[in-house]
Amino acid sequence: MKRTILAALLSAAVALSGAAAPGPDGAKFWPAWRGPLGTGAAAEANPPVEWSETKNVKWKVEIPGLGSSTPIVWGDTIYVLTAVPADPATLAGANTWDRSSGRPPLLAPAKQKFAVLAVSRSDGKIRWEKTLREAVPHEGVHFTNTWASASAVTDGELLFAYFGSHGLYCLDRNGNLKWEKDFGDMKTRNGFGEGTSPALAGNKLVVIWDHEGEDFIIALDKKNGKELWRTPREEPTSWTTPLVIEFNGKQQVVTSATNRVRSYDLESGKLLWETSGMTANAIPSPVAGDGLVYVTSGFRGNALLAIRLAAAQGDISASADAIAWRYDRDTPYVPSPLLYNGQIYILKSNNGILTSFNAKTGEKLYDAQRLEAVPNVYASPVGAGGRVYIAGRDGGVAVLEAGPEFKMLAANTLEDRFDASPVAVENELYLRGRKFLYCIAEK
Repeated sequence: MKRTILAALLSAAVALSGAAAPGPDGAKFWPAWRGPLGTGAAAEANPPVEWSETKNVKWKVEIPGLGSSTPIVWGDTIYVLTAVPADPATLAGANTWDRSSGRPPLLAPAKQKFAVLAVSRSDGKIRWEKTLREAVPHEGVHFTNTWASASAVTDGELLFAYFGSHGLYCLDRNGNLKWEKDFGDMKTRNGFGEGTSPALAGNKLVVIWDHEGEDFIIALDKKNGKELWRTPREEPTSWTTPLVIEFNGKQQVVTSATNRVRSYDLESGKLLWETSGMTANAIPSPVAGDGLVYVTSGFRGNALLAIRLAAAQGDISASADAIAWRYDRDTPYVPSPLLYNGQIYILKSNNGILTSFNAKTGEKLYDAQRLEAVPNVYASPVGAGGRVYIAGRDGGVAVLEAGPEFKMLAANTLEDRFDASPVAVENELYLRGRKFLYCIAEK
């Protein structure tokens, strides 16, 4: 009874804040890329503060292949997407770059097995592994990207695994394939690869298809994959994930991109409002709360917009009412922002330099604090247990106290590299590295 009341209160709070409610069980787990609230925060989680390879590691398991997708969690199972090369030598070039050569290299296409793994939360054992497609990718990827960079999403019954050009798949939680969809081949800018994840709300699964070709946003019936609506877009390649929010009793889909930030009616796909876009190579996903939507990007420029939903209608580019506040310094290139306990946390470019704001007013609470433990960051910050967790590309994870004052609590290091974002569920933290999946829990 107590759990039911708590879940109902949380769902109501989420709906009032603007983010689509995750449902009574989804609030407890991590059903999608940015968690149960779509903000990077887990209200019910309380993971450890400190760990190392010899402390508070409940288990660690090697994940075959290569993937930078953040795992998702439902019940007693973790779901991980990966691309396993037919020739293991394919992995040799990952994360190696002689900078004297100039332009970053691309990993050359080689035959891959696109797969989803179900991992036991209790002991890290792989319960089942399902290969969904075997193919040679039509183009390479940036050497820091992978062919499995999108996160899965679930409603607790159905699981949706998305590999972009290599298909969208619906499975049950036992790994049985229900339906699949192929949107064709995406041509990404400079061959950097793909990265957007699908969004799930009610009976609709929403996918963005922004590339160097014909663009669109599409909604599918989650039960059978039937196309419900498709709306054309005009965008260069973007890697952002759509965010479904609820405002005034209606759901809308917010998308961030280089040309325009747009919101669509979830039921029909009709454009509701739009404003000027982000910087080039738009990657960070939007977050929302308390009637505001926040969009960021930071490649060859800096952009952070706080958009007031109550005043958002039509073209709001010049609307002082709709644009609550903005910021044009030290914004993130790859990491998405964290919205947690009334604060927005952003990283500078891909660096461990953290700035935080009062989310409602835009007041800067602290500015450009350097995190020595995580000098290089692709992963997005996560909030849980009154703390902020930031995982780095060199194996470090910084843990800070959440609040208006900057306070480091711990600097932890593991023998891996983290591009996927941390996942906080109950008293555990999951870290998906280039090689291992870790379960962090107090022992």
